[in-house]
Amino acid sequence: MGRLSELFDPETVAVVGATDRDGAVGRAILENLRDEFTGTVVPINPSREEVLGIECYPDASSAPPIDLAVVVVPPEIVLESIRDLAEAGTENVVIITAGFSETGSEGADRERQLREIAEENDLNVVGPNSLGLMATPNGMNATFGPESALEGSISFMSQSGAFITAVLDWANEQGIGFQDVVSLGNKTVLDETDFVREWGDDPATDVIIGYLEDIADGREFVDAAREVTDDTPVVLVKSGRTDAGAQAASSHTGAIAGSERAYEAGLDQAGVLRAHSVQELFDSARALSGLPEPETDGVAVVTNAGGPGVLTTDAVGDSTLEMANFTDQTIAALAAAMPDEANVYNPIDAIGDADVERFAEALEIALDDPAVGSAVIVAAPTAVLSYDELAETVIESLEDHDTPVVTCLMGGRRTAGAEKTLRKSGVPNYFDPSRAVTGLDALARFREIRAQPVAEPTTFDVDRRRARDVLGRAKRRDDNRLGIESMDLLEAYGIPTPTGEIVDDPARAREVAESIDGDVVLKIVSPDISHKSDIGGVKVGVPDDEVYDAYEDVVSRARTYQPDATIVGVQVQEMLDLESATETIVGMNRDPQFGPLLLFGLGGIFVEILEDTSIRVAPIGEDEAREMVDEITAAPLLRGARGREPADIERVVETIQRLSQLVTDFPAILELDVNPLVAGPEGVQAIDLRLTVDTEKL
Repeated sequence: MGRLSELFDPETVAVVGATDRDGAVGRAILENLRDEFTGTVVPINPSREEVLGIECYPDASSAPPIDLAVVVVPPEIVLESIRDLAEAGTENVVIITAGFSETGSEGADRERQLREIAEENDLNVVGPNSLGLMATPNGMNATFGPESALEGSISFMSQSGAFITAVLDWANEQGIGFQDVVSLGNKTVLDETDFVREWGDDPATDVIIGYLEDIADGREFVDAAREVTDDTPVVLVKSGRTDAGAQAASSHTGAIAGSERAYEAGLDQAGVLRAHSVQELFDSARALSGLPEPETDGVAVVTNAGGPGVLTTDAVGDSTLEMANFTDQTIAALAAAMPDEANVYNPIDAIGDADVERFAEALEIALDDPAVGSAVIVAAPTAVLSYDELAETVIESLEDHDTPVVTCLMGGRRTAGAEKTLRKSGVPNYFDPSRAVTGLDALARFREIRAQPVAEPTTFDVDRRRARDVLGRAKRRDDNRLGIESMDLLEAYGIPTPTGEIVDDPARAREVAESIDGDVVLKIVSPDISHKSDIGGVKVGVPDDEVYDAYEDVVSRARTYQPDATIVGVQVQEMLDLESATETIVGMNRDPQFGPLLLFGLGGIFVEILEDTSIRVAPIGEDEAREMVDEITAAPLLRGARGREPADIERVVETIQRLSQLVTDFPAILELDVNPLVAGPEGVQAIDLRLTVDTEKL
């Protein structure tokens, strides 16, 4: 355990604001601690000499040394209480009291002061506005909830205290146990990243689960969770989905990479398994906390009921798993062991009169097949089948094979004894076959997370001084938007751009065109006009003798479309051969939680219509950049579909990494689009650029 060890394993817990008044939170917390905590409980209340028969102290300085303090006083005196605790040497505090940033400006100011006090005194603070926390090994229930947790190996954090009370009520009925439980509250000091790190170091925690509404520092969380998930699975339910991030963005990338996509990308990079319901959260956690990883994705199903067997097969098809293809030897062995009416292919239907012995034989044969990485026992109750004996058989199979097996013993009271037996050996039982498959799927997904290499970001030799000077143009002209007039920003980071020049008169436009081989492209240059093609602000394939008139035309169209637009000039650019190339987009939008979000996808004028894109949180390495390319639906176009010559994928991957380095090096870049980035057999070329800059960060 790390720096938070005393938070969960204190010898002395104080309740600041303890009382014996009926219905008071201070009484509920004290009762929970008094009834189960193996350490010493210290009430603190200047108005009491004793509370519930326990000696009470007026303040922390007069009390015995306190390892953990639970504060439940009115918000107006919380800060005073925290200072008193700090002066007395207490380092760990849980603040139950509400009335902070969730209540308005006065509460927000109080929370700011609380953060300052905590920083000055190096305090570990949970909350405020927290239900409290629990640690089952020492019986510590420092919450005002009505239920204590059963002991187990799952550590659970939640931004909602009500969610915890509901979950514990249900989990106790299901026999699901926990190691630690934390109500995060307002996360003024300690947040989800701190607890992921702590539990990742805790050998008694097999699985970390959580309910989160937001993540305080996305980049820090990604880094911490990715390290933890090398050994310990993390499963989260994330609520509060919103398109606010997309609505606030002005670039293509910002419009596509909204807040929810940021969480998807960040959690995926963190190696977090994302659950989309409370049921999925616990179905996954139960399997992850007690079963070995499957060696293959092949699933064997053994059942005595055809219908549930088909449902299980469908669930496997909807997951990342697959039904195992049995070898001829397995099929022959099953045929010899099963009745003629049985189905010896997967799913194995041992038919309705199957007893425990037949189930055991079918399971043993299936687990010996090299294609089988996991198995589901699906059983309907019959007069000849004992669920209690079947549970013992499953446990024996786990002892003989290092293969995960889950059960779906369908029924009610008949299953109670078997479930208890299975639970003791870490085998989850599910009523619904699809939920059983969810548990196995979580095991396989976690295996893939652990096997996935995480390459360090490549550092390229770039010209940062030149890039900084380009970005400074925004500050010098008092406009935070830059466009194709700033293409040398990309050149400074080694991203190729076509030959060309921005000019401000038609005669110069023709001179530049004559210096370029072949026809040229003319584009209006204006930070106020996003969709240049839509207004006729782009001319393609213009010969030298038509450049003068083309220049006048694009400027005229721009002024007609938006009279107040700032016209920087017209870009005269070499025309690329797009017949054998693919237009892609590489972009970045800076997310409030996760920082720079990289985007890659099919580009050009259809980017916002098709939205064929992939997202990552920067900085990224080569492996992640390559995954971004491979994930888009249009990836076959880049690889040379239908006889097309393949694009230079290596240069595309390198360009994504170079852009990742650029936006990481310069936090002042808020949004950036390279659209299109033309990818062809001979490499890549950035054709157009738009970006938004926070000039105060330059």
